[in-house]
Amino acid sequence: MRDIPWSEIIDRIIFPAILNTLQMLFFCFIFSAILGFAIAVMLYMSKEDRLRPNKTLYTVLNGGISILRSFPFMILMVSIIPLTRIITGSSIGWVSALVPLTVASTPFMARMFENAIKEVNPALVDAAKSFGASDMQIIFCVVLVDALTALITGCVLSIIHVLNLTTVAGAIGAGGLGARLSVKQ
Repeated sequence: MRDIPWSEIIDRIIFPAILNTLQMLFFCFIFSAILGFAIAVMLYMSKEDRLRPNKTLYTVLNGGISILRSFPFMILMVSIIPLTRIITGSSIGWVSALVPLTVASTPFMARMFENAIKEVNPALVDAAKSFGASDMQIIFCVVLVDALTALITGCVLSIIHVLNLTTVAGAIGAGGLGARLSVKQ
């Protein structure tokens, strides 16, 4: 058995693993943030005492988020392999891992964003309505502006959550820091 220099280990194993993890983290965060934000806004708007009450939509979205959030990621990742293959053409690699990572992290982000925007003072929304603001103006100019600090905090927690998921994904063939590293002799 020969001794392998650290520089070779870093160049061939550690640096590519860090790069794969950062790629998964970045793209999954972007996809999940967009989808999670859209779901959070729909939840906020469709709640009983909000802008566009719709009990059916709220119940379906809220239930779906609760179910997906409680599903173990390892089982979720394996169970949606057929969907992953349809979307990416493979079930192995960091690109393929984006599908289950996004499916698992979107409900988490949606709940974080929903909790942030539902803490906005209803009096601000009522004041904007009285000035004749549209629903989109209320969401983007009043609610999001007031909830910005909580949204940023939610994003930081979501990045940590996605990083955790990428290490689990690495154990199932996604690569990155969660993969079992070995050097061929």
